[in-house]
Amino acid sequence: MIRSQLVQQLADANPALRHNDIETIVGIFFDSIIDHLARGGRVELRGFGSFSTRARASRTGRNPRTGASVAVPAKRVVHFKAGREIRQRLNAD
Repeated sequence: MIRSQLVQQLADANPALRHNDIETIVGIFFDSIIDHLARGGRVELRGFGSFSTRARASRTGRNPRTGASVAVPAKRVVHFKAGREIRQRLNAD
């Protein structure tokens, strides 16, 4: 599912809201999650899962085309852990 499909599903489920309002709400929702993660926080959505950041150390990688060594700098990456409800629904069969 892509963002526009999410907005369309929300619009179909809530005909009283205008499409532009739903796009604004979805944008605020995602921006809030991103801002909180950027500040080093953790976001937990009960039943869905939790987002946090993890540090990756710098390392030496390889350019797959040339085989040359490439320095990969340290960075923070997003980590997602699925909640119990989503795991149960995915493995219901």
